[in-house]
Amino acid sequence: MAGKTHNYETHLKWTGNLGTGTSSYQAYGRDYSVRIGDKPELLGSSDPSFRGDPERHNPEDLLVASLSGCHMLCYLHLCAVNKVVVLDYEDQATGVMVETAGSGGHFEQVTLHPKVTLADASMQEKADELHEQANKVCFIANSVNFPVHHKASYVVED
Repeated sequence: MAGKTHNYETHLKWTGNLGTGTSSYQAYGRDYSVRIGDKPELLGSSDPSFRGDPERHNPEDLLVASLSGCHMLCYLHLCAVNKVVVLDYEDQATGVMVETAGSGGHFEQVTLHPKVTLADASMQEKADELHEQANKVCFIANSVNFPVHHKASYVVED
């Protein structure tokens, strides 16, 4: 039996026509906007290494952020149902992408570095185990073809 299906819709608009379209590689901007329902507009561009605007989000950054956000949401859910009290959570996620011959490329890995503040030191062992479970149930991590690692650190609230 198939699971429940969820559908997502976005609207992307290229805003980088500088007057002559894509008449040459240097003739156009990499800027675009994304609308998702009635949410605030997201401004994007390519990575600055690929002639993009460093002031805008790029797809690679957003992929790493999506993995980080999905992991956090799954992790917090698992903590709640397992009575692990998290008081604060932040992550400094990193991703490694390599370019390949022919202008292509792919991510080799993403590593999450969650810093979790717990209410009690006795919860740390279970809190650490739940990262592995969160990685297994994260929708985004299950959709990529590269490993998503996590290196968690913990602080206990006094």
